[in-house]
Amino acid sequence: MSSSTPISSPQATSAAVGAPPLRIAVVGAGPVGLALGLLAARHLPQAQITLFDARPADKDVSGDPRVLALSLGSVQMLQQLRAWDAASAQPIQEVMVSQQPPGTLPLGGQPQVNIRARDEGVPMLGAVLSYGAVVAPLQRAWFEQAQGEPQRLFTRFGTPVASFKPVPGGVEVDAGIAETYDLAVVAEGGVFAEQARKTIARDYGQTAWIGTVTLQGARPGLAIERFTRQGPAALLPLPMGADGEQRASLVWCVDSSDDPVKDLTDAQRLAVLSSIFPAEAGRLVSLTPMKAFALGLNAERTLARERTVRIGNAAQTLHPVAGQGLNLGLRDAYTLVHALKRADSIESALRRVEFQRAPDRWSTIAVTDFLARTFTWQVPGLPTARALGLALLQAVPPLKSALARQMMFGRR
Repeated sequence: MSSSTPISSPQATSAAVGAPPLRIAVVGAGPVGLALGLLAARHLPQAQITLFDARPADKDVSGDPRVLALSLGSVQMLQQLRAWDAASAQPIQEVMVSQQPPGTLPLGGQPQVNIRARDEGVPMLGAVLSYGAVVAPLQRAWFEQAQGEPQRLFTRFGTPVASFKPVPGGVEVDAGIAETYDLAVVAEGGVFAEQARKTIARDYGQTAWIGTVTLQGARPGLAIERFTRQGPAALLPLPMGADGEQRASLVWCVDSSDDPVKDLTDAQRLAVLSSIFPAEAGRLVSLTPMKAFALGLNAERTLARERTVRIGNAAQTLHPVAGQGLNLGLRDAYTLVHALKRADSIESALRRVEFQRAPDRWSTIAVTDFLARTFTWQVPGLPTARALGLALLQAVPPLKSALARQMMFGRR
């Protein structure tokens, strides 16, 4: 790294008095980039922050229907940023994890885990809502903040960033015009199939089929993860429709080389899904047309290189088996801003970020990678071993609570 640069903020040491303001470029105005920009604007009051995104500022993002699962910690962050649209969210009150077929347990017991918000003493485990319902309030909050502080908060929408170049004391950001910043934070990621391969990359040879299911008789707020021989299938509860119907977002992961979903009609897909999910899911009534996405792991070994930091999907793209990708990115953003707030130089802040994020980041990567790869293993007794693991978690409340806390808040 280059020579140490003081940070000008109320918490900085006296050595930073009179130092020029910290100039931060945030590249990507998705949920992670917008959250980072807002956090930095509020916790680094003397920093100058420029938010870049390729999309034009007048593009309406509120109608983007992609579905996101947020942990309780992520919900609380958005609430603190005054960017939480509670009316558009479906709280998750219970998570049920099981497998199909269930597997045989030598000593009996149920091979499933039920995690309930009331058992953990929290109002919800998390929430499900559309991408548009997450991004639109964040973007509105950013515009309001930037309008009130035009001398230090800058919005460069409709301005794609072409490259980053380390320079003495900073990083050069090329967005049509090359400008030097003290720190560049890359928060635009995209999906696995469209990304350049990072240091750690693995194609799982799996496809995720995404759609929306209409249900009858499901417990409100119940999320279901079902392990099958092909891969995991999940139902995430959605807000009640205007017609009063229960709906859930479906993620159905299968082997790409022998895809059992691709050639089925919607009616056939619905029949197969009805055989996969347990009775607690309710009756599956209808299914929207589905979209397919390739699945893989694509991760950087370190978040920071020189003065460029990557967070969220720009740092790690994960298998959706644990539903933690966005939550991990929001925790990246929180840790980075608070490290900059407390450190006396950018270099020490980035070292702190690497140290503090490592346990949460690598444990999440390792668990999702392990779970994703087990579906390609042809190992006798594996379903029984998984059933035993699920039964053990259910039978030992402290273990189950530890898992629930990690799902809600990450590893601390």
